[in-house]
Parts: sequence; C-alpha cells; structure tokens
Amino acid sequence: QNITTYVDGQVQLSYDNKGKGRSDWPYDDPFYVILNLAWGGDWGGAMGVDESALPCTMEVDYVRVFQKK
Repeated sequence: QNITTYVDGQVQLSYDNKGKGRSDWPYDDPFYVILNLAWGGDWGGAMGVDESALPCTMEVDYVRVFQKK
C-alpha cells in the first residue's frame, strides 16, 4: 500500500505502508483529504510577511482518489 500526492504532475509526497501497524499506517480507517493554503507560520512571525504577495489563491482543478477494492 502507498499514498502518493502530486502537484502539477510532480510527486510531492510518497508514503509506503511498511507493515509496522496502525501507529505507522492509520489509513485503513476512513479519513478526509484537507487542502490548506497557510499563510505566515514561523517565518512570518519571525521575519514578517511580504504583504505584496496578497491576496493569494490556491486553485485546485480536481482531486482524484484511487482505491483498490
């Protein structure tokens, strides 16, 4: 089993089920995909935020989920 995410056709994250149990692979239970456009964080608090980049948007054409039956 594997979860792989892509952005613009490029792999962003790939996570394999290593067979170590539920604490390492909790995805056998139902879960939701959450898409988040975060702003600021540690860098913004420490160094300030470039206000000229605002407003910003995240455009999502689609989210596709494949599941083996």
